[in-house]
Amino acid sequence: MTERFLSYGRHLVDDDDIAAVVEVLRGEMLTTGPMVERFERAVAERVGAKHAVVVNSATSGLHIACLAARIGAGSETVTAPITFVASANCVKLCGGTVHLADIDRESLSLSPAALQRTLAAHPSVKAVMPVHFGGLASHAADLRRIAGSRLLIEDAAHSFGGAYEDGRLVGSGAYADMSIFSFHPVKPITTGEGGAVVTNDDELARLLRLFRGHGIEREPARLVALDDEGTDTPPPWYYEQHELGLNYRLTDLGAALGLSQIGKLDHYLARRRAIAAYYDERWRGLPHLAIPQSAPGERARSGLHLYILRFDYAGLKTTRQQVMAELRKNGVGSQVHYIPVYRQPYHRDGVDRAAFPESEAYYRECLSIPLHPGLTDAEVERVIGAVRNVCMRNG
Repeated sequence: MTERFLSYGRHLVDDDDIAAVVEVLRGEMLTTGPMVERFERAVAERVGAKHAVVVNSATSGLHIACLAARIGAGSETVTAPITFVASANCVKLCGGTVHLADIDRESLSLSPAALQRTLAAHPSVKAVMPVHFGGLASHAADLRRIAGSRLLIEDAAHSFGGAYEDGRLVGSGAYADMSIFSFHPVKPITTGEGGAVVTNDDELARLLRLFRGHGIEREPARLVALDDEGTDTPPPWYYEQHELGLNYRLTDLGAALGLSQIGKLDHYLARRRAIAAYYDERWRGLPHLAIPQSAPGERARSGLHLYILRFDYAGLKTTRQQVMAELRKNGVGSQVHYIPVYRQPYHRDGVDRAAFPESEAYYRECLSIPLHPGLTDAEVERVIGAVRNVCMRNG
């Protein structure tokens, strides 16, 4: 029997999930409907937030969060360079300016010291966007303190189900005005594609819903042009566009899948954490290999979207491409998360890479290794053996 190829991440969908989606397919509503409302309540309840606004991707969530924050021309935002480009792009899509601040070597997240330096250089910054890289929410209290009265928008795409250092849940509003989650297939739970913005602020939640749905308002008390209809009571067809919004709605199909999956989140996280702890044990001490985010307390509270290794490729007398090829021969996939944002042609104008020593060091060394709850014990052993062979053969 041929062994399956192990990608760095993979969805896990069972018969219950399929049945939940089929039930919606046989019903009356496929697009945004009652299942979306149920899923929003479940997300808000899971993280302890007042509001959850679900969308068709985390990128959409980041975009409407920036719109709700009134980030626009002349607005400045700080984020980390080790992230997917969506973090910076959504600020740009709103017409804002992005400043990048270096990461912390151990947590791989936005460095408090680097944020403080960046804010000193750019005191008019309106919003700070930490990235919970790999699923680990780090330095939350310090980042909130340094941000001061500025809006703090967490790119928590990796960390649904995770917690801060003090044990409070990511998304609870303990340190952020808004937190954005991803439900992409490789994340802790999936809606196919999808995401959510959570907040405790009533007005931000209202704006998030407005921007998600074309900027259209139907609430009678907020309508402003009813005089054009010659009535004080809205006719049944009536609506008004109050903002330049988008169609970022999630379908009831996706929400049904998410609602089924969210009940399994604790089980999925437990399996991810067990695999990560076993990897840590089996790989610790291997030559030319470092394991970031591997303190037991960090593993216990991380959403563990990614398992990252840092290789000293020169010390192993090899290259990252050669290591990836060797792993692949053993059916083990790997990936690089991420190319620093400032290295992208769109974002690199005027950027001095020397200003980001930790991001540069991380990018030289990083490699993401398979971690998802569907891995069998035998597959975990195969991953362990493949990595050990790389280090011992070349070490």
